[in-house]
Amino acid sequence: MRAPPLLLCVALTALVEPGRTQQEPAEAERAEPDILSGIEGTPISSVDAWRAHRPALVKLLENEMFGPMPTERLQVAATEVERDPAALGGAATRTQWVVELSRGKELLSVELLVYVPNEREGLVPAFLGLNFKGNHTVWPDEEIRVPRTWMANDAKFGVKDNRASESARGQRTARWPIDLLVSRGYALATAYYGDLDPDFDDGFRNGLHAVLGDDPARDTLGTIGAWAFGLSHLLDALGKVDGLDQERVAVFGHSRLGKTALWAGATDPRFWFAISNNSGCGGAALSRRRHGETVKRIQEVFPHWFTTRFRRYADHEDDLPFDQHHLIALMAPRPVYVASASGDDWADPRGEFLAAVGATPAWELHGLRGLGGATFPEAPDTALGEGSVGYHLRSGKHDVTAWDWARFLDFADRHRER
Repeated sequence: MRAPPLLLCVALTALVEPGRTQQEPAEAERAEPDILSGIEGTPISSVDAWRAHRPALVKLLENEMFGPMPTERLQVAATEVERDPAALGGAATRTQWVVELSRGKELLSVELLVYVPNEREGLVPAFLGLNFKGNHTVWPDEEIRVPRTWMANDAKFGVKDNRASESARGQRTARWPIDLLVSRGYALATAYYGDLDPDFDDGFRNGLHAVLGDDPARDTLGTIGAWAFGLSHLLDALGKVDGLDQERVAVFGHSRLGKTALWAGATDPRFWFAISNNSGCGGAALSRRRHGETVKRIQEVFPHWFTTRFRRYADHEDDLPFDQHHLIALMAPRPVYVASASGDDWADPRGEFLAAVGATPAWELHGLRGLGGATFPEAPDTALGEGSVGYHLRSGKHDVTAWDWARFLDFADRHRER
């Protein structure tokens, strides 16, 4: 397939053959699409030109990867169903909400858990992210409601017959250090991702897809796109939460939900910034490297995550009319943070770093600092970027830790007053 004119190419990163370790030298340079080259190859040399080009880039990723976003917004109704003004030993107010997303007669209910610091001056910024095992797993508070929607069976978390149970309460607190966020002056909002759309290949018929009714996106929107669309509506619901600054909400995600966070941030400019943690293929990692999880492999295992057109690029990554640095660049001029783990080769930490570097010209075009001139960390537990693009390499495996969150909070602090 001949590359379209959009792809004026620059040497950005190296070809890494399947099986090559992160530390081995590359044998050849691989060309990557230039993010500052527009349709018909017209150079993008100004902020106005970037703004004019951006909708076409979003449309390209919709058509070829994630599927088109629905043509109409859903109706959002948020009802508070529980409140504890003395949560976390009095440090925070916990509220739980039932958020109803509807279109015509179709209705989807999502349970949203929110913690807001009690000690604050004015409105506080927040992190919004989806969780994998239910709101009750992120903190051991006994009043946090257990999800009633479909969940993949998992004996470790007490999920049987596709239903969550009390036994998993508080099992994921290491990934969600709510006390740390509150102590640093930030709110947290989270919802079980399966409430928005079930994570299995159902032919795009359940969850949020069912609410879309006859919307043309129903049969072509991948599940990652559905989760991102849902996060945009949960942002609407946060407008009802006392003490929370709806205009400074960062969208966060780990693994497949890190892919989702980047796409949510790209398609909804109201998000303050986006955090991608260990998102790998289809997220922050460059597809052309074919390192770790590949375009072919991810679609063999998770065909429902993307629109069906994305399948044409399995084993044909060079035919992609974009790469993942385009996805990251869609956050510009808003901040973005990419996080990797040294023991998570499947997610290709070097590829995630190179994509963040490759996206940097979009911020430099706006007169902002990115990761220009940065080199891949020689050792883990290293954070890079004092400007609008942040990156870190943590020691350890595919996970989210307190160390990760401390770096996210440091990044948020730098942008809080800007």
